[in-house]
Amino acid sequence: MSNTITCIIVDDEPPAIRLLKKYTEQLQDIECVGSCTRAVEALALIEQYKPDVVLLDIQMPDLTGIQLSAIIKDKVKIVFTTAYPQFAVEGFEMNAVDYLLKPIPFNRFIAAVEKIRKQNTERTAVKLPVDTATDEYFFVKTDGKNRYQRIEIKDINYIESIKNYVVLHTSSEQVVTYNTLKYFEENLPNKLFIKIHKSFIAAIGKIEKTDNNEVWISGKCLPLGDTYRNDFFIRIEHFKI
Repeated sequence: MSNTITCIIVDDEPPAIRLLKKYTEQLQDIECVGSCTRAVEALALIEQYKPDVVLLDIQMPDLTGIQLSAIIKDKVKIVFTTAYPQFAVEGFEMNAVDYLLKPIPFNRFIAAVEKIRKQNTERTAVKLPVDTATDEYFFVKTDGKNRYQRIEIKDINYIESIKNYVVLHTSSEQVVTYNTLKYFEENLPNKLFIKIHKSFIAAIGKIEKTDNNEVWISGKCLPLGDTYRNDFFIRIEHFKI
């Protein structure tokens, strides 16, 4: 399965289509597979190409982008493109991935692609076992096409979030995967792991010592955030294997 994001562009202004096509050509991880100037034509393109996302203008004749999104939202992701900021709220109510205001800067387009890729990663990630024993495992996707690595839950010391990536610090190595800390917080066994900071999840059984502001694991000093402090001390006082 390719990691390339496929898209179609729907806009009644040909110059806007040309600009978005130019943007996709400058990025390696997104490909425009089709385009059209009328919303009704997009339905056939979606059925033909089954793209990951539609870059969709809002103000169009016959059928608006908002109306089209109500039809296709369960089939494909939507990024709205428009010159009218007053449609932003209505656009996000349709669960759009993003909302790009014309004229669209290249860096803003890149940010939208990152959002799409992040959602794709979360959707296709191998589901972690929620109710697992300490000797079970899961797989995370690493760099490269279809490359996954097995992670033993019992080997995890702590998990660190760095921008759009997560680093799993185990007893033997550091494994980097494109994912979110929230994903691991929601899916790792709650009785064994606890969030100690906006950027860190700790394995409770691997904690060596702690004070009011810091947690030590494998000789590494991690920050203990104010938001998580009270719950942290309650949890470790009652921690049982």
